[in-house]
Amino acid sequence: MHKRNTMGLQQLSKVFALAQLFLLILTSSGDAQDPAAELLPIPDRLVVLTFDDSVKSHFTVVRPLLKKYKFGASFFITEGFTFKTNKKDYMSWQEIKQLHADGFEIGNHTRDHMSVTEGNLKKLKGQLEAIDRKCKAHGIPKPVSFAWPGNSLAKGALKILRQHGIVFARRGGAPEYPYKEGKGVAYEAHKDHPLLIPSAGDARPNWTLENFKLALQQAVKGKIAVLQFHGCPEGEHPWVHTPKAQFEKYMKYLHDNKYTVIALRNLKRYVDPQKAPKDPWKLIEERRAALKKKEAEK
Repeated sequence: MHKRNTMGLQQLSKVFALAQLFLLILTSSGDAQDPAAELLPIPDRLVVLTFDDSVKSHFTVVRPLLKKYKFGASFFITEGFTFKTNKKDYMSWQEIKQLHADGFEIGNHTRDHMSVTEGNLKKLKGQLEAIDRKCKAHGIPKPVSFAWPGNSLAKGALKILRQHGIVFARRGGAPEYPYKEGKGVAYEAHKDHPLLIPSAGDARPNWTLENFKLALQQAVKGKIAVLQFHGCPEGEHPWVHTPKAQFEKYMKYLHDNKYTVIALRNLKRYVDPQKAPKDPWKLIEERRAALKKKEAEK
């Protein structure tokens, strides 16, 4: 009797082990391994805040406000312009390191703020690596986000950025809208290429709260408003200046109206960056054609 019971327990153990193996196989296939299965739905009022050019006011003005409202943001770092000698208008690497320590994203904006063209693609890798090295030297992870300097674009750069480990890249509102206006379009996840994410608005000195609202109003029905700022206030580049008082109004509006405000890298919670359109430029051209038609009908 004891022997039969022992055999029965052994058989039950085998059955249990097989069941565990089957369950392991089942859960390690299909949707369980599909990143898209774990993505959050894109809510209305989802905003990405981005700040370009390593401007001093990012640390002295922007940082305290973002911390006050518990907003996420991406700071795109370059050593271009007079960064190395002009510490009145530009941050130090210690201040950039503190932004990282505060939980903000540090992104790559090339060493020299190099406008990327088809003619200088060979220089792009070195420009990216220079910022990577400075980040590493200051205990900052290698950036996974990129902002196109001067909002210029080059088709051949997409492969270089991807090979370098860039996951998301933000452009301006052009070519859909002229650069000087600061207008833009919302990011359409899995329709826009993840390395060609448009700005819904690129703040200008003459912007009012209404201009800001126009950019934000696009963040509905699965679309995301990515906002681009430079200095708040700006030093060397007055054409992209945002007055401190105006910036404070913008941030208060986001807070009071319950916008979700994140860094560019955190789009991975909502978007699979591996899903990219076969033709990265098709949607851009369709938008341009639609805007041109709308303008002609006025």
